Amino acid sequence: MLQKLLLAAAAASIALAGSVQANTEKPGEGVTLRPGRATWNTGFFQEALVRKGLEELGYTVKKPKDLANPIFYKSITLGDVDYWTNGWFPLHNAQLPKGFYDKAETIGYVVKAGGLQGYLVSKREVEKYNIQSLDDFKRDEVIKAFDKNGDGKADLTACPPGWGCETVIAHHMKVYDLDKFINPLKASYEAGMASALAEYKNGEPVFFYTWAPNWTIFKLKPGKDVVWINVPETMPKESQKADKDRMEVRGVRGAVSDPIKLGFVVSDIRIVANKDFLQKNPAAKKFFELFTLPLSDINEQNTKMNEGEKNQKDVERHAAEWIAKNQELWDGWLSEARKAAQ
Repeated sequence: MLQKLLLAAAAASIALAGSVQANTEKPGEGVTLRPGRATWNTGFFQEALVRKGLEELGYTVKKPKDLANPIFYKSITLGDVDYWTNGWFPLHNAQLPKGFYDKAETIGYVVKAGGLQGYLVSKREVEKYNIQSLDDFKRDEVIKAFDKNGDGKADLTACPPGWGCETVIAHHMKVYDLDKFINPLKASYEAGMASALAEYKNGEPVFFYTWAPNWTIFKLKPGKDVVWINVPETMPKESQKADKDRMEVRGVRGAVSDPIKLGFVVSDIRIVANKDFLQKNPAAKKFFELFTLPLSDINEQNTKMNEGEKNQKDVERHAAEWIAKNQELWDGWLSEARKAAQ
């Protein structure tokens, strides 16, 4: 009888140890998560990576809901979604509902100062004409070099109507008195940039607006092919005034000067999560804190999407390939997340 009791106790101990080990390896087991995802596909890569990390921690992660920014931020305060990886701050501050930080928080840095916007010019022409800022496009020789259609203005590949950047570019044309010298082309951005890329390959000058992360600055690399140029002086729109100090930045690779006056607010790309969710899930919280991506890796993946690898299976494969190339770093994040749950 005693022998049977000892055997039963030993079996229970082994089972308990196995259960503890399973819980340690997969602290999110039994918990289902509801992510949101941005409507722009240049942000899909980090969503796929974070989802894979959470799944390795044992969480069941539902298919992400693609949501416009204001709808996501409202949804997360209501508890209808748990997190997303596509916060741009301070750019998105104006889209936050009242009382947002009572219910949600920003956490970690997917890319610190990664949300760049600005104007780039082919490096050949920057060096040939000593182009430093938009003001140089008032010079006759510069206008002539960048006038594609013979209307007497330099052509800028700009933003289509309805994009937020369109209104900022229009502001720049007005406050720097550039309307007579620069013609912002507002057709399809993808088509416009495809034309700019072809022109560059043919040895022609290029002048375009872009943002990062984006495939454009993987194809046309700042510092090698193109150069970020300044606005003449920092003159923010009303909506930019609160973040004026983030419109001039240091350390931008491929910039014509350091610091550079971009004319746009530089944003940090951050994860946003529901506070209640974070409190109940320390493993997920720690993973969010640690997760970060080189901007160049996002640009590279965005380029693959631009070249046709853009369905969900492609994005999942890109994420798996990134993990395989960065396995030691990835495993370290997971290890720290598991420790946080103990």
